[in-house]
Amino acid sequence: MIILCFITLNSVFAQQQQPQTLSEKDKKKQERKKHIADLIRREEEGALIYNKQFLLGFKLNTDGWTAIYEHGKYKTTTLTNTWFLEVGERKSHKEERITPTDINTGFPVGNPFVYGKQNVFFNVNIGIGQQRLIGGKGTKSGVAVSAIYGGGFSAGLLKPYYVTIYDPNTGTTQDVKYQGPGDTVFLYYPISSAGFTKGFSEMKFVPGLVAHLGLRFDYGRYNELLSAIEVGISGEFYTKNMPIMVDAHDQKFFYNAYVAIEFGSRK
Repeated sequence: MIILCFITLNSVFAQQQQPQTLSEKDKKKQERKKHIADLIRREEEGALIYNKQFLLGFKLNTDGWTAIYEHGKYKTTTLTNTWFLEVGERKSHKEERITPTDINTGFPVGNPFVYGKQNVFFNVNIGIGQQRLIGGKGTKSGVAVSAIYGGGFSAGLLKPYYVTIYDPNTGTTQDVKYQGPGDTVFLYYPISSAGFTKGFSEMKFVPGLVAHLGLRFDYGRYNELLSAIEVGISGEFYTKNMPIMVDAHDQKFFYNAYVAIEFGSRK
């Protein structure tokens, strides 16, 4: 009897000493907590701990807009090598959009157009750069500040701007583009834009160079997520004059200030 009681007590004690098997769900929760704790600790040390980062963003420029893709690879805890692809549109400060209206009712008719616009100027930029960490977040709710700089190749694309005009001599409408000095039809009789797709088959390519410099403020909660606002300046130089407006001076060099909102991830 005493031996039986001893065996029973020993069996209960042994069961209590055995570690309980965690479910897959509990294991994942513990791993996630450990991972977050590690991220917070490293952020407090100001370290960037991933090998790669991917970023999408949108810039509002003083002379247009730009969509951004950026890929980065960490070189050190404070330095990241990057390459970027940008697609955007440059506009003249003289552009004024006009909405055609009916003379009798005053209601809008036709497509809005830009009076005196000669070409739509798109640009595609590809290049390399670096992101240099200036200040770490300090805490999980802080902001990391980095200097951003880079440069590369720019493809300037000029698409003729078409307007629909009303010819009072014939009483008909037609789509026309600017034909050069002395073209009074393009300037005197526009009634509507001919549409965005008109002129793509006549697009001209002009090569150039691009460079940018800025500051990126990353307010993402953890280093694995990138949520940032970037401010800076950018410049582009082309091998030929890029005419945008009939009544504006053609130029090869374009510069602007910009603000961008950016989102991405790190691995």
